[in-house]
Amino acid sequence: MDAFKSTLQEWLGELAGKENLWIAEVFIVVFCTLIVALVVSTFLNKLKKKSLATKTLWDDAFFHSLAAPAKWFVWVLGLTTAATIASKHSESAILEAIATVRHVGYIVIVTWFVTGFISKAEKNLIDPEYSRQPMDRTTAMALGKLLRISVIITAMLVALQSLGYSISGVLAFGGIGGIAVGFAAKDLLANFFGGLMVYLDRPFAVGDWIRSPDKNIEGVVEDIGWRQTRIRTFDKRPLYVPNATFTQISVENPSRMQHRRIYETVGIRYDDATKMAGIVADVKAMLVEHEAIDHNNTLIVNFNGFASSSLDFFIYCFTHTTDWIEFHEIKQDVLLKVLKIIEKHEAECAFPTSTLHVPDGIQLMQAEN
Repeated sequence: MDAFKSTLQEWLGELAGKENLWIAEVFIVVFCTLIVALVVSTFLNKLKKKSLATKTLWDDAFFHSLAAPAKWFVWVLGLTTAATIASKHSESAILEAIATVRHVGYIVIVTWFVTGFISKAEKNLIDPEYSRQPMDRTTAMALGKLLRISVIITAMLVALQSLGYSISGVLAFGGIGGIAVGFAAKDLLANFFGGLMVYLDRPFAVGDWIRSPDKNIEGVVEDIGWRQTRIRTFDKRPLYVPNATFTQISVENPSRMQHRRIYETVGIRYDDATKMAGIVADVKAMLVEHEAIDHNNTLIVNFNGFASSSLDFFIYCFTHTTDWIEFHEIKQDVLLKVLKIIEKHEAECAFPTSTLHVPDGIQLMQAEN
């Protein structure tokens, strides 16, 4: 190898002259960098394809995030080496900063790799293809964002140190400037800590249906960011809510309900008053026998009021299902059976009516033609 290198240098020296031999060396370094980068990229892409075929969580994340940074690592190493050779024969001030550029380049590439690995691992952790028990999406997103922020801040501090700045000075300035920034960006900080509380307390997660009795907020949570939460309303419009809002309002989470309630009032005619007891008893028996009704929860059917034009009884029970569509199918079935029970007792549902009583002493006069 040494013999080949010396022979190549002699040949290039004869072509370019001894004083310009460094130009040939730079060319060789750049050419070798191109070859090595091509080999590394090809090799890692093959490993990436093999790892994707195995559906292994960490291997997939590692090789997926390594391919591009590894290629650029080779280029940074090769180009800075070529620049170092050139700097020995040039008086350019730019070439004197090669060592600093190399260090900063390494920091950027490592940061790129680590943040990419975290992002891919985050996606794999919530994918059922990679895990029998996928991690909760909200938790995975929170951990992923926290780790990426930590890596980026650390990389920035190390890069500043490489550029000649004192980290202690930067941290001191950040402590003093943080007070001013805190006053200027209090809303941004409020939203940040609001998002943090959502991640810690977990009143809702991505995919949950939520609503607030205090605000006109209702829909399905699509994303919980550090500043705002995106909710898809039922008319398919995106609603962006600042996270600080959730620290000041009440939030209902219907997605976590265990049952759905049927609460209906049914009225029959006053003429069917003697049939009320039998109707109530049969309706209650029907609910007790209904497979979709949860008999371990409150189940009430009672006559409870004299309305203006009807005798009212109410139905109060819970279904096993919480699915919105299935619940309405069950509710429809229950109400249709109630109507059949009323018909079986030869009674009728009441509707608003008025009766006019005319005293005996009042005579109606016929109009003369």
